[in-house]
Amino acid sequence: MSKQNRRITHTALLAAGVCLLTVSIQPQRAYGFMGEAAVVGAIHALQSFMGKQMDKVGENITNSLNDMTNPNSVSSMIRDAATQEANYAKGQVAAQSRIADAQNTAMAAFLRRQQETGIRDEHMMSPEFCGGLDSQQTTMAAARASRSALGAITTIVEPRGEAAKGTPSYYGRAQGVDANTNFHLRRYCSQEDVDAGLCSAVSRLPNADQRASTLFIADTLSGDGAVDAANDYSTTLIQPVAPAAIRGEQASSTMGREQMLQRRAYNARMSLARFVMAFITSLETPSVSLTTEQKREMQAEGLQPLDRASWLQAMSLEVNRRVSSVSWNAALQAMPTASILREIATELAQSNYLAMQNYRLGLYQASIGATGIAQNEEARLQHGSNKMPSPTINP
Repeated sequence: MSKQNRRITHTALLAAGVCLLTVSIQPQRAYGFMGEAAVVGAIHALQSFMGKQMDKVGENITNSLNDMTNPNSVSSMIRDAATQEANYAKGQVAAQSRIADAQNTAMAAFLRRQQETGIRDEHMMSPEFCGGLDSQQTTMAAARASRSALGAITTIVEPRGEAAKGTPSYYGRAQGVDANTNFHLRRYCSQEDVDAGLCSAVSRLPNADQRASTLFIADTLSGDGAVDAANDYSTTLIQPVAPAAIRGEQASSTMGREQMLQRRAYNARMSLARFVMAFITSLETPSVSLTTEQKREMQAEGLQPLDRASWLQAMSLEVNRRVSSVSWNAALQAMPTASILREIATELAQSNYLAMQNYRLGLYQASIGATGIAQNEEARLQHGSNKMPSPTINP
């Protein structure tokens, strides 16, 4: 037992003894051995003793409540409890702070990864864009090849229209007619020609030199004679037979020089008309290999995929792919903003490219229109001049 507890026990026992003594003291009879003074003195002594002991009891009780050095006092226990509660609160605040810091760190790492993913998606080209770029390269290659084909066609047809040496009409129109007829029967003999006894069997492409479908039925002319047939159709359409050439004395005479002037004008107009038709034919000439995406698009459109196609076919596939392709439209739904902007830029570039091609064709059409106006005005002028008398000119 501690010293403090022993002190409290002794104080309690002393108080109990005093109380017992007080109760046991009986008032003395007047005739007893002890006098009244003795009783009064005893009472005062008892009161003095009790006061001191009660002060000690109060002090002990106070110390038991307020003594902060006593670990068992109420104040100490309250202090320790408050301290512990404060420690619990500080620990809880620290734990919550760590949890918040961990959450903020995790969220920051997540947002950073999300930002990095967005940056990656914005800067990576989509497979659709790569496929479209390959197709556009094919289109440009086809455009270069079509220009080469245009040059080859015009190199052949220009001398023929001018009745140059070595061409059918050089020696006369009759020779040109005969050459054209024999050529038709050899390559485009029809059943009617067979029935008339002009040829022995129907050709693989009967009457192809006089049918528009020969040139416009397909975007790509096949390599098994379709290109030649389209060119022959243009010949039948524009200039079946060239006029005879002006040769020798015809060219040196006065009337011959006038005729040569008219012939040059005729050749220029025919050259323009034939050039436009040759331009159309060149755009349909098979010249480049199609990509896998383009072949897949042809199959989706119900066409037989081609190994080699024309500029018109390649451009048509690019336009149709962005209109009806399920895979392209599905990919478009999942594209990030940057990829969609790239597709829009590609669409605008293609629109500009097609507008340029239309502008070029518009130049040809404007030239033809100007030629028609010039011919009409020339005919009207000649008609008016024929009615006028010949003037008399004084020397």
